[in-house]
Amino acid sequence: MTQSEEKDKFVPAIDQLWKFSAGLSKSIGVVRWVGYGLLILAFFDVVVILVPPVLMNPAWELNAIGQLVERVPVPLLGLALVFLGERDQRTRWEPLILNILSWLTLLVGIVFFLMVPLGIVNTIRLDRQNQQQVTRLEQRQEQIQQQKEALGKVTTIEQMQSLIMDSQGRTPQIQDAQQLAEFKEQLSTFLEQGETQIQQAQSQKKSQRSGVIEDSAKWNLGALVSAALFVSIWRLTGWARRSDS
Repeated sequence: MTQSEEKDKFVPAIDQLWKFSAGLSKSIGVVRWVGYGLLILAFFDVVVILVPPVLMNPAWELNAIGQLVERVPVPLLGLALVFLGERDQRTRWEPLILNILSWLTLLVGIVFFLMVPLGIVNTIRLDRQNQQQVTRLEQRQEQIQQQKEALGKVTTIEQMQSLIMDSQGRTPQIQDAQQLAEFKEQLSTFLEQGETQIQQAQSQKKSQRSGVIEDSAKWNLGALVSAALFVSIWRLTGWARRSDS
């Protein structure tokens, strides 16, 4: 095979490569506009999450961190599309925007790093609150148990009136043994229902505690990864911060 024949053989492949390159060059503008759109949508999400702020509320702060972390793929993808192709085929206003976005990635990365200790502190605060509520429920359950034991020892009207006397010393009128039995049955049913409700509340609080710890671990790790990605984008977009072409 001669040299001319070898050149002719590669001509179709080269033409196809040029057509692909030209098509990619034309579509890169569309890709970048999609990136800008994703960044705008991400900004709207941030506003909705953070406004109105409820600072010093551990539940709100931890939930806000979680929502920001869960929505972080959108701005990351938007930045990747916007920075695609570096300075090639940019409009006149884009260099300034790219410069701002590059520095903004560093700021956002620092914010996500700071979210980690804030998330840990809020998790500890919420865990203490849940534990205090569980302790109060346990105390209430112990009181109900004591009342049930006292009710079981009631044999006279005077004992029943003493047991159900309110803080002002008032007691319902019990006329005979039949009413006494009815009062005992009603009070026993009431105590059983109260104990069941407390047990359900305890189970719910323990489940909430476990859920908060799991969510916090996921969100804090997500914030750490997000921070590293934003800082990496800042490091890799040094060309956007340079004034030279």
